[in-house]
Amino acid sequence: MAPKAVIRYADWSLSVDESGSGPIYETECTTCGRQSGAAESKDEPEDWCLRHAGLTGHTGFRATTTSFFRAALVVVR
Repeated sequence: MAPKAVIRYADWSLSVDESGSGPIYETECTTCGRQSGAAESKDEPEDWCLRHAGLTGHTGFRATTTSFFRAALVVVR
């Protein structure tokens, strides 16, 4: 007898993963591409932007925030 396929639909939820570190912040100069480096506080990358602008005259920056999420199966009772 051939195996039968079982197809199930399930509800999932997505939430911020608080088991590890918080968000990671990083900035990049849009003129030369230099980067601030990753940090757990946005203060360090923002300070880097100001120092970089003062040293180079570059005024455009891209800010990236990386957050972590966890998917969980929703159990219906």
